[in-house]
Amino acid sequence: MKRITGKTRDETLIELKSATDSQTGDENNGHSLNSSDRGTSLPGHTETDHLQPNKDTVFFRDGVRRIDFVLSYVDDKDGEKKQERRREFEANLEKAGLELETEDKSESDDGKTYFLKIHAPWEVLATYADVLKIKVPFKASDIPHSQDVPLEWISKPFRLPEHIMHPEPDYFTSPFDKGKIDFFLINDKDTFFPPSTRNRIVYYILARCPYFKEDRKDKDKKGIKRLLSNGTYTAAFPLHDCRYWKRARNAECESERYNLYKHWARFLCFYKEQPLNLIRKYYGEKIGIYFAWLGFYTEMLFFAAVMGLICFAYGALSYDDNVTSREICDPNIGGSIVMCPLCDKKCSFWKLSSTCLSSWQSHLFDNEGTVFFAIFMGIWVTLFLEFWKRRQARLAYEWDLVDFEEEQQQLQIRPEFEAKCTDKRLNRITQEMEPYLPLTSKCVRFCVSGATVIFWLSLIVACIIGVIAYRLAVFAAFASIMKDSPTTKIQLVGSLITPQLATSVTASCINFVIIMILNFFYERVAIWITDLEIPKTHLEYENKLTTKMFMFQFVNYYSSCFYVAFFKGKFVGYPGNYSYMFGNERRLRNEECDPGGCLIELTTQLVIVMAGKQVWGNIQEALRPLMCNWWVSRKGRQQPENQYSRWEQDHDLQNFSQLGLFYEYLEMVIQFGFITLFVASFPLAPLLALCNNILEIRVDAWKFTTQFRRPVASKARNIGAWQEILNVVAILSVVTNAFIMAFTSDMIPRLVYLYTSGQGSSMTGYINNSLSIYSISKIPSDSMPDEGVSPAWFNNSVITTCRYRDYRYPPGHEKEYSHTMQFWHILAAKMAFIIVMEHVVFVVKFFVAWIIPDVPSEVKARIKRERYLIQEYLHNYEVEKLKLQLSTSFIVEPNTENCTELCTSTDKHEVLSECL
Repeated sequence: MKRITGKTRDETLIELKSATDSQTGDENNGHSLNSSDRGTSLPGHTETDHLQPNKDTVFFRDGVRRIDFVLSYVDDKDGEKKQERRREFEANLEKAGLELETEDKSESDDGKTYFLKIHAPWEVLATYADVLKIKVPFKASDIPHSQDVPLEWISKPFRLPEHIMHPEPDYFTSPFDKGKIDFFLINDKDTFFPPSTRNRIVYYILARCPYFKEDRKDKDKKGIKRLLSNGTYTAAFPLHDCRYWKRARNAECESERYNLYKHWARFLCFYKEQPLNLIRKYYGEKIGIYFAWLGFYTEMLFFAAVMGLICFAYGALSYDDNVTSREICDPNIGGSIVMCPLCDKKCSFWKLSSTCLSSWQSHLFDNEGTVFFAIFMGIWVTLFLEFWKRRQARLAYEWDLVDFEEEQQQLQIRPEFEAKCTDKRLNRITQEMEPYLPLTSKCVRFCVSGATVIFWLSLIVACIIGVIAYRLAVFAAFASIMKDSPTTKIQLVGSLITPQLATSVTASCINFVIIMILNFFYERVAIWITDLEIPKTHLEYENKLTTKMFMFQFVNYYSSCFYVAFFKGKFVGYPGNYSYMFGNERRLRNEECDPGGCLIELTTQLVIVMAGKQVWGNIQEALRPLMCNWWVSRKGRQQPENQYSRWEQDHDLQNFSQLGLFYEYLEMVIQFGFITLFVASFPLAPLLALCNNILEIRVDAWKFTTQFRRPVASKARNIGAWQEILNVVAILSVVTNAFIMAFTSDMIPRLVYLYTSGQGSSMTGYINNSLSIYSISKIPSDSMPDEGVSPAWFNNSVITTCRYRDYRYPPGHEKEYSHTMQFWHILAAKMAFIIVMEHVVFVVKFFVAWIIPDVPSEVKARIKRERYLIQEYLHNYEVEKLKLQLSTSFIVEPNTENCTELCTSTDKHEVLSECL
């Protein structure tokens, strides 16, 4: 018998480990250290705890058995009922083979929280690994890795150490079979299953363990989720393996959290590659595939950002060659052109030269390079999606997800469905009674859900109409303030900012605020609607929520951009016959575009909404968990290890909800829409997205590593429904960019003029050609500027006509104020451009998608090789096993009469061997 003396903790743990392997337990002061004892019921544990002062550990008190899961609870007013549930639940957990150990509330920091520690022994792990078909290694891989590429030294600064990038050797794997344990490479049963697999198995048991007595009929009461929802337990989580800022003292602990923080979660590592294999090993495949997708998306953004920067640089370098802007700014051309008022009564006549600055700004984004960039982005989207499929296939093989069926984990009935659906019917497959939702109830819920969706979408449209009305009303105010008089400070600003620009900026800011407010409500509305429909499975719930949330967010974020791109300036009319919003009585004239086009306003709208969302999102992501958990980190650093236990540290962190990754995907997909749907108006959008994503990766990594409890490891072979959403956005982006180049940009009218004006390759005279003439005397009195509004230079007796942006016949013509033939030529050119661009991009897209296989040939070869080896090894294994059985039976029963029987037995063995 070994006694615990005043030795160091490590020496004590070594002795305890050797003494408890056989579960016999040594005694101290007459109390046993048996592993099945509960800490709250035996006073002997108190003295043991004093002898093991380090509570920052992931092991039971014996220092041998690993803590795979932790449940916490507190005593409250409804204590008796909850105690009974816990008693039955924990008794059933022990019947399932799990080992439990309780930490009394007196040991907790707050003095009221109990912690139930759960350990899964080998027998339980092996049983459920067989049930879940978890793949485990059976042979070291004999396929050589790709050879070193030339100039590998260039990428060396971006690489991480080998033990971080590849924490595990490369093996061929096969689904675990409990009856063939000696077939697999099992060196140590305690470490054969990694912690992520262990907590996944334990959670699988917790999700199905009942908490009813055997003599009761309410057998639908089961699962930790229902116990968490009714307050029986306050939290359920696996443990982090150490503190993130230092390694664990126990050498048996992997300290993977520390490695992730050091090499991945710090912002100073922003230029380094991500340790995807370590992320997958620690957090599971579902989180690993998210960071793999985010990292790949960011890598591909680099090429789009470079091309967009080149396009922008071309616009800046061709600044001086812009004949159109030079004519607008020329006092003899633009300064002599008098434009018609842009609104009724409050707006005066103005000179075209006042838009000089905005015309130069528009040229930065509306130039010949923009067409090329729009086509490039259509092809880039296809390359991104196709190469991601290949990367995803490679990860699916490397992470043993090739034969993984999501139905094994996702197609499980939700506890909420079981609780709310009291009707039951026979399942034809399982031949068991299961809850279901009657058709009448389903129809009613669907109608209510559909009506709610329509109402909230209508609210978005109403808000957009309100913003448009604001633009129309405020434009007149800005126009009356920003007159070109040299006396006040406002006029100085007015010489730099046009009324159109001021209206566009303020309206975009207001629209962004409205988007953020509506976004707050839409998240809750989408969840409420999805809960109302009572989806049966978790996969169905996520898909329905994804569809509704993306639909809300799509309309919320993009509707204002769609208005500026495709509606503003398209239904204006002309002087004397203007179109009005809400009817002629309201006198809110529809908005006009600048003489240089509406593209610069679309650029302003896109920059404010996209950049504002990214900045606000990053602030929220960083500050929210930081404000919640700053005291946890501070307390963890200040308190010694014997006072602040590992389970209390993790309990004080934020819970990572089941929909945590949903919001991360949603944020990135909305950004993907911004850089694809409207990228023709702002080539620098991919650069903004690239900078944001570099920060996003590290912020998300920091949150997962330092601010969240360790999530339960779960599998996923792809990014799910988001893949289809990305495909739809990619196809839609080709159409939107083609229409932006045709109808929002001024590119097509300029090209038509260039090739039909007879000026050769010169754009001289384009401005005069693109403006129509109207007689001031024919402007209705309701539209004429009020007295005192017109500038000093305007003389009604000298200036008899004004210009407006359109292609119409001048006054005195037999077809005055009707569209000219040039208008129809330009319209035909626009439609032809849309058709040609769409067909070219779509043909290239489909050709690229066809020529690039979804699964790399190397991965196909490795999959075939692995399947062949599995069959071969299983065959040899069965043959050897059969030989051993036959040999044993021959030795036990040696009374064979003659050699014939032996030969016959050998022949049977050979035939059976071939059949196997």
